[in-house]
Amino acid sequence: MVPVPYWAWHIASSELETVLPRRWAHTQGVAKAAVALAARLHCETELLTAAAVLHDVGYAPRLAATGFHPLDGARFLRDQHQIDERVVCLVANHTCALLEAQERGLQEQLTSEFPALDHPVLTDALIYCDMTTTPDGMPTGPDRRIGEILSRYGPDSVVGRFIRRAEPEILAAVGRIEATLSTAQPR
Repeated sequence: MVPVPYWAWHIASSELETVLPRRWAHTQGVAKAAVALAARLHCETELLTAAAVLHDVGYAPRLAATGFHPLDGARFLRDQHQIDERVVCLVANHTCALLEAQERGLQEQLTSEFPALDHPVLTDALIYCDMTTTPDGMPTGPDRRIGEILSRYGPDSVVGRFIRRAEPEILAAVGRIEATLSTAQPR
């Protein structure tokens, strides 16, 4: 397997490992899933794995300008590190972020600064990796992950409302990846 690019590990670990160790554990699990998945999907491994390891960097307290981690993380990656635009757009739009942006009144900022990448396989793959990894970095099913998010944030919170709205698309994306995997030939 191709490892996650060093530069992505360095950025994510420096922002998350010490201040948010549980988020760092989740990030490592998502990255591990992405490495394995990219090999089976025959997609751009470095792009998917870099986005996977950076997807939650916006949770770092020092980066939380809006409190919306996809937007805060993408701005940080663009402005401070000049990361490839495709990686930044995947981070900004990961796991149905547009729906949460709508809940937060940040839709215009998200869509004008970071248009969604027109690559359904990579978009679905990142959703799959994120939503099949627990906060502690262990594999799980998407239903359990959605339930965990609802119990952690509460159903009436911004995140709770978002995850309930996003659930059909999350399950559809996971289903599309699983269908692809069932017919994929190993490399």
